[in-house]
Amino acid sequence: MTGMPIQMQRQISSRNGRQNHERNMETDTDISGFDEVRQMTIQTVEQNNILCAVINSDEKVFTDAQSALDVLMTAKYDVGTKNIIIDKKLIVEDFFILSTGLAGEILQKYTNYGGRIAIYGDYSRYTSKPLRDFIYESNKGKSVFFVATKEEAIEMLTK
Repeated sequence: MTGMPIQMQRQISSRNGRQNHERNMETDTDISGFDEVRQMTIQTVEQNNILCAVINSDEKVFTDAQSALDVLMTAKYDVGTKNIIIDKKLIVEDFFILSTGLAGEILQKYTNYGGRIAIYGDYSRYTSKPLRDFIYESNKGKSVFFVATKEEAIEMLTK
């Protein structure tokens, strides 16, 4: 089975990027006091005995450094991995504007907590030389990757 992906899916309800553990089981009414509910699913993929969490959602999941860290911690404690695969569409655009510092802040947190991340999507519309250089240098490392497809993301994190 080595090299064959194993997949599992789990529904996570989060509040402002944080996992919501407090639910009223009778009515499924939120009782935690937060206003905004974001839905995301974590699909696990195992290849070469390395487990990855593929993040899926209909809306942005990484909106700031804390929400990105919450995703890492949810994957770590709920599915047992710190390897995160995410579509770039689920990340706020400020991440890709290096002058905001958001990319650095998020990726520093991931590094500090032992996380690895592969962000997949189309980067062709970005003309910023610093961003292109950042992507190039990140892809030479072992913990942060920018690739075109989910399959490439899985490959990068399961080598």
